[in-house]
Amino acid sequence: MTAEHYFSTDPDAPMRRGEIEFSVAGRDYRLAVASGVFSAGRLDPGTAVLLRKAELPTAGTAGALLDLGCGYGPITCVLATEAPGTIVYAIDVNSRARDLTVENATALGLAGRVRVSAPDDVPDDVTFTEIWSNPPTHVGKAELHALMERWLPWLAPDGVAWLVINRNLGGDSLHTWLAGKGWQVERVASQKGFRVLRVHRKPAVA
Repeated sequence: MTAEHYFSTDPDAPMRRGEIEFSVAGRDYRLAVASGVFSAGRLDPGTAVLLRKAELPTAGTAGALLDLGCGYGPITCVLATEAPGTIVYAIDVNSRARDLTVENATALGLAGRVRVSAPDDVPDDVTFTEIWSNPPTHVGKAELHALMERWLPWLAPDGVAWLVINRNLGGDSLHTWLAGKGWQVERVASQKGFRVLRVHRKPAVA
């Protein structure tokens, strides 16, 4: 699966469907997957590390959450399950991925709290309590930086972003770049070659 393939707006590969199973925070998930979508054969290792090492939202979490590059929806489904008081926005350029996220959220009874859309269709007036992403490192550094510059400003003033980046595909350089752009960045975990980063705004200087 090439990056150009699963980043296509409308994948032209024949649609071969399947299912994957995984567990997060003591809950079991079974999600529909299909060819032409990122990591259709298994839960991506980076996503698995993110969901295991980042601080998941809870029943006390409020507001809107963003799954940036949702794929078939594993992060979306976990966030919506763990934080029933939130609305989860799931965005992806890939129409097949979006359809699968809708299907999976519906199957889990989460559709009423999940908003699936293309990136350009997110309402302008929303801000996010949390942003979660296993961003597409294979698009290149310039595109990755542009993605961060576009979406991190949508964080609420006290919001937090959780990112997972392969160390060998720019995890440390992204940390440095984000800090240089004025964000407060902490590496909260490093596992299986992946960095989990916590990103938020620096406190205002009195």
